[in-house]
Amino acid sequence: MKYKGGPMEGIDREYTARQIYGRLGRAVWRYKKMLFVGVACGMLVGGSLWPLFEMVQPTLTWLQTPTVEKSEEGGAGIPTHDEHVVEKKEKETDKWVSYAERVAGFVGVRVVDDRGVPTWEFLLLAMMAFPIFAGLMSAAGFCNHYALRWIGVHVVKDLRNALFTHLQNQSLAFFGRVDVGKLMSRCTHDTGAVDHVISVNIADLSRIPFLVATALVFVVRFAIKNDMLGLLLLVVVGFPLVIAPLVWLGRMVRRWTQAAMQRISGVSSRMHENFTGIRVVKAYHTEAKEVAGFREHNHKFVKASMRTVRFALVMDPVVQFASCLLVCAFVALCYAQGRTLAAIIPLLVPFFVLYKPVKQLGKIQASLAQGRAALTRIYSLLDLDTSLPESPNPVAKATFDASVVFDSVDFAYAPGAEKAVSGASFEIPKGRMVAVVGATGSGKTTLANLLARFYDPVAGRVLMDGVDLRDIATPDLRNLVGVVTQETILFNTTVRDNIAYGTPKATQEQIEDAARMANAHDFITAHREGYDRVCGEKGFVLSGGERQRVAIARAILKNPPILILDEATSALDTVTERQVQEAITRLMEHRTVFAIAHRLSTIRAADLILVVEKGVIIERGTHDELFAQSDGRYRRLCEMQQGENV
Repeated sequence: MKYKGGPMEGIDREYTARQIYGRLGRAVWRYKKMLFVGVACGMLVGGSLWPLFEMVQPTLTWLQTPTVEKSEEGGAGIPTHDEHVVEKKEKETDKWVSYAERVAGFVGVRVVDDRGVPTWEFLLLAMMAFPIFAGLMSAAGFCNHYALRWIGVHVVKDLRNALFTHLQNQSLAFFGRVDVGKLMSRCTHDTGAVDHVISVNIADLSRIPFLVATALVFVVRFAIKNDMLGLLLLVVVGFPLVIAPLVWLGRMVRRWTQAAMQRISGVSSRMHENFTGIRVVKAYHTEAKEVAGFREHNHKFVKASMRTVRFALVMDPVVQFASCLLVCAFVALCYAQGRTLAAIIPLLVPFFVLYKPVKQLGKIQASLAQGRAALTRIYSLLDLDTSLPESPNPVAKATFDASVVFDSVDFAYAPGAEKAVSGASFEIPKGRMVAVVGATGSGKTTLANLLARFYDPVAGRVLMDGVDLRDIATPDLRNLVGVVTQETILFNTTVRDNIAYGTPKATQEQIEDAARMANAHDFITAHREGYDRVCGEKGFVLSGGERQRVAIARAILKNPPILILDEATSALDTVTERQVQEAITRLMEHRTVFAIAHRLSTIRAADLILVVEKGVIIERGTHDELFAQSDGRYRRLCEMQQGENV
């Protein structure tokens, strides 16, 4: 894959909202039991307001029903309001009064006294019911948020695991082209944004739609029941006026969130690069330059972030303004129709209840846009596959029996790029040592990487016992080949764990034997913590020679039949180098060694020496054969290394 411009460009893809949230939905569905609990509790909270809405008008009617005054003559009562109004109010309250009487009857409480006035016992019972109801709803709200937060944490855990696992399977070519700091940002910062989408937004989305639906259904039902159909037109026309600006603003939030995430990746990349190269920064006294560069990246991130903030914050005023317009239009319509207070208040209550949820819809829209931007970056990475292809029918191979053959091998690090290896053909018989020499950049390490199958040839084949490496099961191939890399990599754990890396079942005795063979045991035990000493980031607490010997011990402990030594003794002093070379010589018995070295004294005993220049093998033979060629490249390399024992 070609990356144009920045080191991560070319990876990101475009996904629709349906694709993004469809995949997220499948990830959430893995925890469907908790999802059911969270959504059910959200629905319960959202729908709990219906009985409260229903009780508003009957309560107002009941409290406002006029008392009937008897005439002095004992004649018929004279109502203080129109008899039709009284009759309608009484009809509307009959249902709720009857229900209240049944509930109160269970505890032996009268609803009204002989004068028709609510009793204090009933009022006390009603006041007790409200805290109980509120407590149950609070518990349901807690379960709603807890269940969705639990799902959010676990989905993010799954995403991070999937990202890390997926990245482990990518080729070295991929890691040679991308920025490690930006990969880290996607695995940490972007997944954190997804957590917010699930734990907060889904919790709100499981509650707010039901709350809004409850309020709207009540409004529509009440309007039809009370001949207020004009209100329906207001709802149908007005609600889209609130939603339409949110959609546009959401797109802008998503756009600038993606920009902000790209720029925070740059900040992470700058920090990672600086911290890993801090020795060079100190050596060249470029702290001020590094700080200036970091501030520039950080400033770009802040600019993008503030644009996101501005668009997100605009959503609240837009919702508030549109909501106020709807309320004013509603009140004006009611006034024009001559509606009473008992008819207006039951419809105003749902609008006031809806105010906060509708405001939250704006925030949810912004958050979903941010989440979509983060998920786009995450899924783009998960959908990228640069791993070396595995054969559909891999050959199981437990032993190395005869030879490794390079058959007219060509390789280039990118399509159309200059070849790093061209026409390489040679054989490495079992139990022999083959060495490769040449100037820096000549292709020596590339040959070693092809032998370890870190890369595949673009032409030709690399065969092991007649089987193409591409056809051998990868775990079997890794067990057959051990590598000591040119760049010594140790992990931030103990010396013991670093030596046993790749051989987790090794005993302490085996670890110490490998360390002795690599001439590492003495300096390890000289420290008070011994094999429990922590090596630090990339082996920071050890010297270069010590790191090299720990790495050699690691390869010795693995005990592979094929051993690749890529500049394995380059960081050792003369005495230690001789001791390690003796250990390697002992290790070579019944084993095959492919060695790369600039210091030619370390490969004099090689059975075959290959001289490489610009990816082409220009000379081959033993040390004596090549040195005898007075005008040969190998002879000139030896003469350049004055002071070496050739």
